[in-house]
Amino acid sequence: MSIIGVFDSGVGGLSVLKEIQALLPFEDILYFADCANIPYGNKTPNFIVERSKNITRFLINAGAQSIVVACNTATAAAIKALREEWPQLAIVGMEPAVKPALAKTKSKVIGVLATVGTLKSAQFAALLDKFASDTEVVMQAAPGLVECVESGDLNSKETRQLLKSFVDPLLSKNADVIVLGCTHYPFLKNLISELAGPGVTLIDTGAAVAKQLQKKLGESALLSHSQEKGELTIYTSGQREEVEKTISQLLQKKVNVSTVN
Repeated sequence: MSIIGVFDSGVGGLSVLKEIQALLPFEDILYFADCANIPYGNKTPNFIVERSKNITRFLINAGAQSIVVACNTATAAAIKALREEWPQLAIVGMEPAVKPALAKTKSKVIGVLATVGTLKSAQFAALLDKFASDTEVVMQAAPGLVECVESGDLNSKETRQLLKSFVDPLLSKNADVIVLGCTHYPFLKNLISELAGPGVTLIDTGAAVAKQLQKKLGESALLSHSQEKGELTIYTSGQREEVEKTISQLLQKKVNVSTVN
């Protein structure tokens, strides 16, 4: 039995958590939502590195034997530093699904919805250099969407208008694939799909991250042999009652959350 530590700037990483639970139902998981510091997209790289180290340290002390950085912005800023500090750990991160998007596009135009931090990162630039030489990549920062998900506001008139202002520029450039480059955005997938129309494919990376984690745990002989469903423990740096309410809504079941200073 191994324990998996998962963290995000807030509740968005639950979209990755759900994929991990679907693929690895017998593993215990610790989830940390750093809601006191959300969003990471407007924070400095140094701040994100220090937060990521502190949270990783907390999760390790709580028993985690592997770490999933379920946040594109934190992955871009901090995963190199985390792997240097804990080389013995399997540490799995996120990256926008540019490569699978290229395989899906017929118009040779893909759109990427992401935070400013992700779009400005060296990691994202390297990803484009590596894979997207003959395809136009239209990048669209989406400030405010993270906050919509954090408050559980997934389908209001305001959320719809905000999303439309981000999706329309991608459609105007003839993008037929949209990459959801933030772990919060899959919770808005139905609304994005409705606004984009049936001719546009949406791609996120949660399932790929779960498969990579499974591979890493297998290589380290850390996969559970239990046939009992794994336990989920949730921590937050934010307001417990608010976080509990939103996570219960997103996971569609009542959850208990512990506050960590």
